[in-house]
Amino acid sequence: MSKTIKKVGVMTSGGDSPGMNAAIRSVVRTCAYHKIECLGIYRGYEGMIEGDFIELDARSVKGIINKGGTILKSARSKDFRTKEGRAKAHEQLQKAGIEALVIVGGDGSFTGAMIFNEEYNFPVMGIPGTIDNDIVGTTHTLGYDTALNTVVEAIDKIRDTASSHNRLFFVEVMGRDVGHIALNAGVGAGAEEILIPEENLGLDRLLESLRRSKQSGKSSSIVVVAEGDKIGKNVFQLKDYVEENMEEYEVRVSVLGHMQRGGSPSCFDRVLASRMGVRAVEGLLKGESNYMVGLKNDIIDVTPFAQAVKGKTQINKELMRVSDIMTV
Repeated sequence: MSKTIKKVGVMTSGGDSPGMNAAIRSVVRTCAYHKIECLGIYRGYEGMIEGDFIELDARSVKGIINKGGTILKSARSKDFRTKEGRAKAHEQLQKAGIEALVIVGGDGSFTGAMIFNEEYNFPVMGIPGTIDNDIVGTTHTLGYDTALNTVVEAIDKIRDTASSHNRLFFVEVMGRDVGHIALNAGVGAGAEEILIPEENLGLDRLLESLRRSKQSGKSSSIVVVAEGDKIGKNVFQLKDYVEENMEEYEVRVSVLGHMQRGGSPSCFDRVLASRMGVRAVEGLLKGESNYMVGLKNDIIDVTPFAQAVKGKTQINKELMRVSDIMTV
């Protein structure tokens, strides 16, 4: 293993997700194991441009594996989208002696890293941190498993109220333009219907499904809606439509929102972050660059940034069929 790199920078970028702190810890301690210096970069690319760095060692990351959010903070940078901004960021990295980067973030963060690598041939590896699970090259992104557990727990509590009052609840979950959270959490929580952007259920079929639920003896129902679902303009329009066409239902809406991003990461996300951090640093030491670390068939592997950010994840068709069967 080549050890020409002597100092690595680590940062978190874009939306936060549970497991980011565990990834930071893994990167820092892998650097310490290989006797390499590690600098944390505050506030993502914005902090890189401003030279907002901090020295990190094995002890400085103790007690963070169980914490949500990110100790390095996160931000979206308009300046880094410009050549001038990236030039300033490169200057700051050189001034600090940082020779390679590990970036924990999503597709926007990786797009920036890819452009930066092309312009300056700067070694960079990515760790996918987003609850949406919408990046090609990994079956699980950091925070996805924790977000699923958060959503299922919330739906379980909502169902208590739905059952007590014979209500229909529309529960909107995050996921941007993909339905991974909605589909998996919906099946896990026993939802009567799941609406995702990959499959246009249609308003008529939704009503038909709800009527079947009523006729089968169900006095309350849970419909999980991905925020990117295209059936209605928004979840509140769906509520109004159902109330107009099914007066027997008392309908409520619950938008879970950013609570899905927070909380202590699950054991799965902590272990995944630890594995990914080791692979990212050791990949840099082997001369790899411009790759995202991911989980494939329970093996940690790498995918080129270009493929990771331009590809489109596929919804699990078998799980959709399971969902249909479970709603009988």
